[in-house]
Amino acid sequence: MKAILLAAGEGSRMKELTLDNPKPLVDVNGKSILERQISLLKKFDVTEIFIITGPFPNNYNFQNVSYIHDTNFKDHDQLGSLGVAINEIHGDILVIFGDIIFDESILQKVCNNNSDVVIAVDMDWKKYESRTDNPIEDADKISIFNGEIQRIFKQKVSNDQKFDIGEFIGLIKLNSSGSKSFSNLFLNLQQYTNKKFHDAESFEKAKLVDFLQEMLEQKIKIKPEIINGKWCEIDTIQDLELAKKMFKD
Repeated sequence: MKAILLAAGEGSRMKELTLDNPKPLVDVNGKSILERQISLLKKFDVTEIFIITGPFPNNYNFQNVSYIHDTNFKDHDQLGSLGVAINEIHGDILVIFGDIIFDESILQKVCNNNSDVVIAVDMDWKKYESRTDNPIEDADKISIFNGEIQRIFKQKVSNDQKFDIGEFIGLIKLNSSGSKSFSNLFLNLQQYTNKKFHDAESFEKAKLVDFLQEMLEQKIKIKPEIINGKWCEIDTIQDLELAKKMFKD
């Protein structure tokens, strides 16, 4: 299995910590975000790791990983960054946001799921009570009914929502069939320009959740893996302090 780590974001809300350093290299109790991810991936025999870099690519010095530099990281969002590694999306693969930390139990559950396309989903929204810098409206939401994903979106949840709502944590697993469906759809959509693309103003500005919603609409099955372990996203200084309390090792 291989892994692609999306690490091309600018981390503008991390203030002075990202003025001259990529957000995925921010220190969390003696280890950077990516160092924690890579160490965990190696426990699961992930044999190839690709890091998609954006700002300050020369700051990375991990051994036995491959780097793909997103030279246009300022011009697009998550989906565009993943696109620079589209030729690597084949076979069994993990796609992981470069600003999340998660424990071993979460990765174990996702890796044990043999569906074509699997996404890790957290159904517990209580953590947002302490993330005052990250309102629920900013979360990547998953609408689920009878164990099946109905919709993937970023917009505000309506009061008459009939389905259970979870959060996509930024961890995807694809098997060979899922990788083929994923890459084929991406390549077919590259000519989709200057038009609104789901919750994004255009395909160029799309996030990964916009693409996942397109997969659903193209009848590509996506299975949710409901997780219960520890995880956190680090978008702000407040998030970083919460992460330090959660991951003390």
